[in-house]
Amino acid sequence: MPKFSPSQAISDVYLAIPERKVAVRVRPVILADIPALIGLARHAVTAAHWSRQQYHQVLADPSRCALVIEEAGCVRGFLIARQIATEWEIENIAVAGPARRRGLGTRLLGEFLVQVRAQGALAVFLEVRESNHAARTLYEKWAFLESGRRPAYYHEPEEAAILYRLAFA
Repeated sequence: MPKFSPSQAISDVYLAIPERKVAVRVRPVILADIPALIGLARHAVTAAHWSRQQYHQVLADPSRCALVIEEAGCVRGFLIARQIATEWEIENIAVAGPARRRGLGTRLLGEFLVQVRAQGALAVFLEVRESNHAARTLYEKWAFLESGRRPAYYHEPEEAAILYRLAFA
């Protein structure tokens, strides 16, 4: 994954919000974002809860991609993935509660897919809690197909993981 400078936005867009426009952009994660990522994950029941050290390891690993989506300068969501040969695995994705259902997760995932496809990825895969219907709808919107199931994969509560895969034609 090529490294981007912290000030380089992958994309800049404006979301129409009544009576004002709010700048939204997707960009690479920087060290200063780690507290925001931990806070977002803590409030997202379905996100993996990683330590500060684990986030530092992600940022130091060239086989990883870590992106945030900002709205009006505030981190509203993040996505972390790792490259395995010509495939990518989405490891963690979260969007802040108040920012959900406004297209930010769709935008974040879309930017990631554009990036990895441009770099020659053949497929992207992930697993998601069976009960996480919002995430499953998001993945299916991007043409991910259910490819398997892992019974009792998640704990607290115990639940199956549904595996999804998106193959680039």
